[in-house]
Amino acid sequence: MSDPLLSVAEEKRAEAKRLDAIFRDVTGWSPQLWCNTIGYGRYAYKTKSGIEGEFFATGFNMRARDISLHILPGYSDFPKIAKRLGPHKRGRSCWYVKSLAAIDEAALRDLIRAGLDDLATVAEIHPE
Repeated sequence: MSDPLLSVAEEKRAEAKRLDAIFRDVTGWSPQLWCNTIGYGRYAYKTKSGIEGEFFATGFNMRARDISLHILPGYSDFPKIAKRLGPHKRGRSCWYVKSLAAIDEAALRDLIRAGLDDLATVAEIHPE
């Protein structure tokens, strides 16, 4: 699929387009579709058990009930940014928000950048 945003349900597409603009602006990269996630950049990884692969560096998924913001590698909590972000829940490498309107866009931009900076300490990130 040439435009990853076409994978997003029509009723969520406007919000996805705004998120895409934010991620593009912060990263400087074009989106790629990784299963159901719109990802930006990529990095190679190798697990302790020897499994190797590639994964997107950051991105988002427009889920039915919320939006998952993928901030990798998920090792940092970024407490100062979390306070500014607005209502959210945390997973290992995802930050879940109900809607883009409910969060602080400047904090989201800072979160994306901080996640990429954190990932860059453990992996080499490529734009595509």
